Amino acid sequence: MRKVMDCREYPSEIGCTLTIAGEEDEVMGAAVQHAVAVHGEEDSQEFRDALRGMLKPEVPQNA
Repeated sequence: MRKVMDCREYPSEIGCTLTIAGEEDEVMGAAVQHAVAVHGEEDSQEFRDALRGMLKPEVPQNA
């Protein structure tokens, strides 16, 4: 099942609106890279656990 992470749901001073969707491992990898590079977060297990808690199932859009 595809997962989604929406940056708008994470407290940020820059008001980031990025949304990442894909398989869980793909989303986590991209989200960690984004958070470190753009938001200045430190890549730690605690941070990854917090991010993983933000994952939600993707809701398919009707075409």
